[in-house]
Amino acid sequence: MKKIDEPRLESDLGYRFEYLAEFMGFGPEDVATIHAAAGALAPLVPSLVDAVYDRLHERDATWRHFLPRQFGYEGKVPRSLDELTMDHEMIRYRKEHLARYLAALVTKPYDGKMVSYLDMVGKIHTPKAGAPEIVVPLVQMNALMGFVADALTATILGLGLSREQETRTLRAFNKLLWLQNDLITRHYQNAEIVRRPVAIRADWPVQSPTPV
Repeated sequence: MKKIDEPRLESDLGYRFEYLAEFMGFGPEDVATIHAAAGALAPLVPSLVDAVYDRLHERDATWRHFLPRQFGYEGKVPRSLDELTMDHEMIRYRKEHLARYLAALVTKPYDGKMVSYLDMVGKIHTPKAGAPEIVVPLVQMNALMGFVADALTATILGLGLSREQETRTLRAFNKLLWLQNDLITRHYQNAEIVRRPVAIRADWPVQSPTPV
């Protein structure tokens, strides 16, 4: 039986990611599969981003979180939800961020830098990073991740892949999104989490041998 340092799971980001990935069976083959899907998924990213924002726009509980000035955005800020239209420059700014995030998932090596990036995706939706006035409730983050997972699944099913490749791709992305979900929910825990520098073990390379 492998011994797990449970307190370290809460204080060491790299150790936490390695534990989760190893437990789920997310490894180099999954990363290679995700990278291999980049060419087919890239042209579909804009429509996927639009689908996500169309769903967010349907509910005030999700759309209201785009009213405060977004981190890094320097343009005009809307004064109300009525002013925050789908073609507002701040929404276009956020859409670009989501598109870059999806591109990173299918092109970047899964090293310490990528793990830190995935962790920051969770952190910036809380007062712990980015704009302190942006506090997205966990229920809304779970709703969003569930929708993204389903939309991505539908997209992959429509790529016309062979049955074997389709299965590998769906399984790889499913594990990846569960990893991302953990790196979101951990920032909603009551206990303060101290993040140490990420160090992925040399004998456990979660990286495609031929990244795109």
